[in-house]
Amino acid sequence: MMRTLLGAGLALAISGAAQAETTLRITLQLPLASHLGQNLLLFKEEVEKTSDVKIEIYDSAQLYKDNEVPEAVGSGQIEMGVASLSRFVGDIPAVDIFYMPFVLNTEAKVRAATAPGSPVRAPLDAAIAETGAKVLWWQAYGGNVLLSKGEPLMGPDDLQGQKVRVFGKWLGEWVKELGGAPTLISGSEQFLAYQRGTVDVGMTGLSGVQSRKLWEVMDAVTLTNNGDIEFLVVINEDAWDDLTNEQQAAVEAAALKAEADVRDRMSEIEKEALADAVAAGMKVHTPTAEQVAAWKAASAPVIDAWLAEAGPLGREVLDAANGL
Repeated sequence: MMRTLLGAGLALAISGAAQAETTLRITLQLPLASHLGQNLLLFKEEVEKTSDVKIEIYDSAQLYKDNEVPEAVGSGQIEMGVASLSRFVGDIPAVDIFYMPFVLNTEAKVRAATAPGSPVRAPLDAAIAETGAKVLWWQAYGGNVLLSKGEPLMGPDDLQGQKVRVFGKWLGEWVKELGGAPTLISGSEQFLAYQRGTVDVGMTGLSGVQSRKLWEVMDAVTLTNNGDIEFLVVINEDAWDDLTNEQQAAVEAAALKAEADVRDRMSEIEKEALADAVAAGMKVHTPTAEQVAAWKAASAPVIDAWLAEAGPLGREVLDAANGL
């Protein structure tokens, strides 16, 4: 009898310990060495230091490609994931406000638009929550740049007849408007696409050029800054609800710290990435004011077309962005 009671007590203790330990898995398409990967490590360290929650990071698209993350997290296949904001455009066309050409093309505007609770971000976070994924924080990835072989792109006419890698629907529409042929390619597949000549022109952030060593397959960078690239760290709503109040508080505090860190470091990250690209032999072109005006004028019809599809939410966030 005593042995039975002891055995039952031991089983109960083991069961209680198992229940107390919570593990959250995060899928990331980029390498852990990238600044987004390092940002996840900061988050992991903070969470594990302040709670009993364990964080497991699966980088380099080991589990899911970027375009698969919203569905994987929203359906509960994995607890957490990092995805480009543009990957939510199928459900929420308004998220592409950040990729509307030259609307958010300064650091001050981007900071104001992405601040927690801002009139641009808050409605988008609320809309994403309806897909089954709660936004924990936004990860800055910098302004969009164009990559080319040979010489840098000097103006919108240079996209005529070119196959262009894009990572979102409306970036694709932008390319079409300028006479190019867009091809949707996941971030983790960029290198091979450029190497094999699947596309002629690349599109990414400077930190992506650095972390993926894209200078090995492309020759030039044009700093168009036509859109702001943002990634979101999302958690499945059921997984979030399963956390205790104390665990939620620890995760939210770590997320705020991670978001502030990556946003504050973005300018320095881009400077370092650009310096590495130049050192690797890439040609860099910063468009003149006249060239930016030409790019912007040629791109204007895209915003009108987007508004027709993005509806009232699109108009709301565009007006908010223009008011920053």
